[in-house]
Formats: sequence, structure tokens, C-alpha cells
Amino acid sequence: MTKSSQSVDSQAPRVAAASVSAHIRLHVKSLDGTPQVIEFADVTESEAIRRTVSRGMRVLSIESVTDYDKAISSRRTHFPLLLFSQELLALLEAGLNLTEALSTLHTKERHTGVHAVLGSLLASLREGKSFSDVLATFPEHFPDVYVATARASERTGDLPQALTRYIAYQLQFDVIRKKLISAAIYPVMLLVVGGFVTLFLLGYVVPRFATVYESSGREMPWLSAMLLSFGKIIYGHWELTGLGLLVFFVVLGWLVSRAEGRLFMINQVLRLPWFATKANEFRLARFYRAVSLLLASGISLSRAMGMVTGMLAPVEQIRLTQCRLSVEQGQSLSAALLSAGLASPVAESLIKVGERSGQMAEMLERTARFQDEEFARWVDWASRLLEPILMTVIGLVIGTVVVLMYMPIFDLAGSLQ
Repeated sequence: MTKSSQSVDSQAPRVAAASVSAHIRLHVKSLDGTPQVIEFADVTESEAIRRTVSRGMRVLSIESVTDYDKAISSRRTHFPLLLFSQELLALLEAGLNLTEALSTLHTKERHTGVHAVLGSLLASLREGKSFSDVLATFPEHFPDVYVATARASERTGDLPQALTRYIAYQLQFDVIRKKLISAAIYPVMLLVVGGFVTLFLLGYVVPRFATVYESSGREMPWLSAMLLSFGKIIYGHWELTGLGLLVFFVVLGWLVSRAEGRLFMINQVLRLPWFATKANEFRLARFYRAVSLLLASGISLSRAMGMVTGMLAPVEQIRLTQCRLSVEQGQSLSAALLSAGLASPVAESLIKVGERSGQMAEMLERTARFQDEEFARWVDWASRLLEPILMTVIGLVIGTVVVLMYMPIFDLAGSLQ
């Protein structure tokens, strides 16, 4: 990032470089004295200052941001889309227009990255651009479904209704996501605690038993001998063992902290046969709900199907392309989805009702709700089943280690008798 921290007086003329910068960021003071950040794209510094001063603001400093810096900054900023939509909806319903609502959100925001994104949105709106076009310039923060919903609302003039639909859509997804996270917490804790207990037994307790047994000079059962040898190896190379554990947890933490890493880990888990089928059903439920949202916003069926392709797995995306082609050729949606393997019997029946009644968006939403409820019941059942299975496995592992440690003592007691 190339910075030129030049203090600028709003009352004095300033001659700026005529070259066009990729991105201009101005630190300004508004009429009420509140510090703000305003960003401009593809304008000269003099033009950016002129526009800012015309709004009655005082420019404090200028930053010239390259496209690369902007991309890095955007990727590092987590934009709270759901919270932004809820707050924007509340302000619009209170009677503020879109520019006033965004200005209010921009003023109250304290997070630097989010503040900069809101400042860019607000600056572009004041330049006369449409809300959907402004959102489309930030694809890393606003998905295609969100942009399409906003663009459709511009034709009807009912942005609050569009935001309400998107919020409901996102909340349904968040409910399932939170249920999955809560269901996974206890099994993960069981695995962590069980793993540390097993490692403590192998690395600390077993080597001390090995010393006692070796001093006795008695022959041990071969399973106990293998366990004691393994424990002595861990104890004798505890530095390498600790370093290996440290590297493992560092790599795991790095993967969890990055969106790509989390996606990779989730995809590996979802490849298991037991999870793959349910994962496909979950993706289909999201697909149905997204298409329903777009149809309710006024998007055509074929275009809506094309916009939500990324919600499906690669194999299903190929099927969806064929399904979309069939719909464009005049085939009914229910028949096209069924032939492509993208509809269950329940989904087919509900979509057929929507085709007859003309309430396709509502029927797709009901289909998604039905599959979400079925998926939630499966998560509850799987979590109740997984917890005792993990406890049993961990108990067997720890119990086996303890029994193998004490087997020579049992043999010794038997010989004494």
C-alpha cells in the first residue's frame, strides 16, 4: 500500500496529480465532526477531493490503494452480511431512505474493514449507481443470490420485502449450521480428552511399569511386551513426540482458521458413505430455498437455476445444467429434476403442486423446509448414536492399555498361588 498522508484544507484549492489511481481512500471529517473513510474507484485525487468537499466534508488525508492491496484487504475482512441486512431492514422500515440508512450504519461501525466496505457502498450510491450494481462490485462479501434479490427489488421498489426474504433464507441455513456445530462439540471433546489420557498412559505410566517388569526378570505376554516397548519409545523420544503433536495442532489450527482449510476438512468428512447422502440432501435443500428466494424476487426460473449452481456438488452441477436445459426446452421442473436425480419423491410431489397452482416459490420453500426438518432429525439421531459409540471406543482403548499393563502382575499373582 502506498500512502501519502497529506493534510488538506477544504477551503484551499489543491492541485493533484492527474494520473488515475486504482483506488483512492480519503480520511475525512463530516459536518458533525465524525471521522469517516470514503473510497473512490478509478478517479484522480483531485476529483475525489472535489466530490468530498462538495458534500461539506473536510479531507484529512489521502491513501492510494492498489488493486492488489484492496483484494488482500477484502479477503481479510469478514463482512457480517446477515447482521448488515437485519440492521438495514430495521432502518428502512423506520422511514429512512437507502442512503440515509447506509450512512447511519457507516457512522456507527467500529470495525475498520467493515467500515471501509460501508464507506465504499455509500460513496458509490452517492455517485448515482444502483444498489445492486454497487453490491456486485464486492462479490467476496455479497453473493450472487443477494445481488440478484436486490436487483429484482429495484424493479418493484420494495427493498425491505427483498431483505426480509433473504434474512429468512439465511436464518434457516444458520439454524441447521448451529445444530451441526453443537452436535459436533461433544464428540470432539471426547476424542481430545480420550486421546490425551491414552497418550499420558503410554508416555508416562507404561514406561514406569516397564522398568519394574524388566527388573523382575520374568517373561511377559507378547501383547504386554509390545505395549511396554511402544511406551518406552514414546518416553525415550518425548521431544520428537511433543514436536509432532505441536506441528499437528498448528496445522490443524491453521486449517480451521482459513475458509479454504475448513472447506477441505468438511469435504473430506463428507466423502464418507454415511455422510455423503445426507450432505447431498442438505445441498438440495439449500438449492430449493435459494431458487424459491429468487423466484419470489421476480427472477425467471432458468436464470435462478443458473445463479445457484455453486451450491451443489460438482457432479450435481452437471446434472443441474442438463436439468436447466430441459426446462428451457419446455419440460416441467418436477420432471426435469426427477430425471436429473435432483428431486426426492416428496420434492417431486410438492413441486408438481406448485406447477398446477402457480405457487412455485412457496412450494420450493416448503420442499426445503421438509428436507431441513428431516436433516435436523437425522443430526439429532446421529449425535445421540455417535456419543455412546465414541465413549465405548475410548473406554475400550484405555481399558486395553490398562489391562495389558497389569497382565504381568496377574501372571505373577497366579504363579505365587
